[in-house]
Amino acid sequence: MAARLFRGSRRWWGYRCALPSRPAARCSHSGGEERLESPSAKKLTDIGIRRIFSSEHDIFRESVRKFFQEEVIPYHAEWEKAGEVSKELWEKAGKQGLLGVNIAELHGGIGGDFYSAAVVWEEQAYSNCTGPGFSLHSDIVMPYIVNYGSEEQIKHFIPQMTSGKYIGAIAMTEPGAGSDLQGVRTNAKKDGSDWILNGSKVFITNGWLSDVVLVVAVTNREAQSPAHGISLFLVESGMKGFIKGQKLQKMGLKAQDTAELFFEDVRLPASSLLGEENKGFYYLMQELPQERLLIAELAVSASEFMFEETRNYVKERKVFGKTVAHMQTVQHKLAELKTHICVTRAFVDSCLQLHEKKRLDSATASMAKYWLRGTWPAQSVEHATFHLRVGI
Repeated sequence: MAARLFRGSRRWWGYRCALPSRPAARCSHSGGEERLESPSAKKLTDIGIRRIFSSEHDIFRESVRKFFQEEVIPYHAEWEKAGEVSKELWEKAGKQGLLGVNIAELHGGIGGDFYSAAVVWEEQAYSNCTGPGFSLHSDIVMPYIVNYGSEEQIKHFIPQMTSGKYIGAIAMTEPGAGSDLQGVRTNAKKDGSDWILNGSKVFITNGWLSDVVLVVAVTNREAQSPAHGISLFLVESGMKGFIKGQKLQKMGLKAQDTAELFFEDVRLPASSLLGEENKGFYYLMQELPQERLLIAELAVSASEFMFEETRNYVKERKVFGKTVAHMQTVQHKLAELKTHICVTRAFVDSCLQLHEKKRLDSATASMAKYWLRGTWPAQSVEHATFHLRVGI
């Protein structure tokens, strides 16, 4: 684990501890420390469980949990009304070492492993606060810049994004093209050594607060297929012609700023092109496994949180002189929910292990996202929670 990660943890807790002198133990089956798995733990959200983590990750998790408890939860209702979190929160997260966790120190990131990044995802889900768009910023936008950007781009953006002074967004979705990237209409045309960008994007997370936006645009309409004519551009807030539309009103994720973005003859220097011209679709496909895994991880962590909230509720709520938890049907439902969550957690943790070793393929990541988004456990936990807490 990188030194910066633990310096941040020590700053938060206000004490000094020795940095690890050897690699962290990873898995109990490979000779590392023995740890309880989710089914055997007292709570699914306990610190110190699951074999993919080490005691060093536990220290980091404690600091992340404390951050969300003290800096996010008390203000989240206020941010939901505002439709955005405060810029100050981003800089606090940067000082605490919660941004760019899995980005190498030599690039200006924190230098932690992928499991450390997952800790931040999980703890945000456990806080039940959807507002801060940390994961998209750190684990979707920043990897594009590091993996495909020039040395100049990396030096300019990554340290600023790690500190929370620059907030990142990615602009793919358009009014007429959702997940169909080959239907993108936003385009960029060459004008000497510059590019002229025109088009619009919608439903862009972090869009309102963004300082840099990774924009998907068509650069070759004559390509043999639309996928072969897409490029990526780094567009900074304040550029002439870059207009942020209204913050969108949503049914959920209300504190997460989601906006429309418009590009009207935005003149971009050649240095704004990310990677090679017309290679954007390839870059997007390369990054999809991590993005799909991120969605799956957030979903199963939210399920774990919802389960514990429900279990606490039925233990306290009394009906006819007994707690709801004494009802056999409720016990059966809780057992069913926990089983599905733990089985799913085992699969997602396996995906985390594969990705840490650079072995997670697109099909496996897609399975994780499909299972969490369309079937068990997230939807079923939500439905069961509603019935247990409202219907009884």
